[in-house]
Amino acid sequence: MKRALKKMNIILLAAVLMALAGCSRAGGKAPEPVMGDGYYLDTICTISIYRMADGQGEVKAAADMSDEANAVISEAFDLCSDLESKISRTRKDSDISRLNNAKGEWVDVSEDTRELLQKGIEYSDSSGGSFDITVGGVTEQWDFHAPEGEAKIPDAEALAEAVKHINYRNIVIEGNKVRLTDPETKLDLGGVAKGYIGDRMSELLESKGVVSAVINLGGNVICIGGKTDEDDFAIGVETPFSDRKEIIGKIDARDKTLVTSGVYERQIEVDGKKYHHILDTKTGWPVGTDLDAVTLIADKGHSGDIDALSTICLILGADEGMKLIEGQDGIEGVFVLSDGDIRTTSGAGLEAAK
Repeated sequence: MKRALKKMNIILLAAVLMALAGCSRAGGKAPEPVMGDGYYLDTICTISIYRMADGQGEVKAAADMSDEANAVISEAFDLCSDLESKISRTRKDSDISRLNNAKGEWVDVSEDTRELLQKGIEYSDSSGGSFDITVGGVTEQWDFHAPEGEAKIPDAEALAEAVKHINYRNIVIEGNKVRLTDPETKLDLGGVAKGYIGDRMSELLESKGVVSAVINLGGNVICIGGKTDEDDFAIGVETPFSDRKEIIGKIDARDKTLVTSGVYERQIEVDGKKYHHILDTKTGWPVGTDLDAVTLIADKGHSGDIDALSTICLILGADEGMKLIEGQDGIEGVFVLSDGDIRTTSGAGLEAAK
């Protein structure tokens, strides 16, 4: 079964971020959440609702409105599933697969796909092409899910050929019609999809009266409100390569979104050498970086923006990545370097683990 709905204390351990439960400053415990989880977007996703408004506008604990809360969670996951079915590179009937197989012909796409493509073009352009949503011809040659001992690296010549067709300028959009001017160009929206979908799910929950909740899409966390009127959510930033057992610190979050990208999230080992999934658009091979992970923090509603930016920072490295984020209004960052050093932007608010 793809989705299971249940009421439980919140424990979010996905990718690099987890929400930490606790007592309120007033001395009592926060309401017990109603929680749903399921496997979407190639990861375990969770939604935990703490409080929501009833039909008369009165805010109540979600546990006292469990039927309504479960219905909202189910609707949000249905939205996630619907969006994933349109933009997944690996689903044969998705808009993206049809574009990748159209050999340059026009393809009618959904409004959702068109909107995400336009955002992806913006991110690709702002990065100067170091991040590029037309990297699909390269990513399809890497299998970062291969069982241990069975992983292989791509053929170097085939990889070099695929790189020649990476160019976001090959995407042409006219209304809801899209074409790729290079028939060999292929799309992969994996670097922007989670954030976009998370923003849409957050909007849906709020439209249904949810005033306190956490959405976790495997490293993309969105906090609606706080845990209580007085208390923020505490989001733990996990130590890279720690098997989700250690955190470097926590960040207090209210109406915030946090996104983490890390080289450890998906990697393979071949002949004693490790290869991570952040790929260089100029070579097709894993990008050289002095960072293990980047966590970015922004206001709720901007998960899509920092989803792409976190990957761009990994590609740029610590110095240039820090410079980029320091120049962005309303975005903060935590940078974990490969040597164990931790750097934060001026307003990140990371409280170090004790």
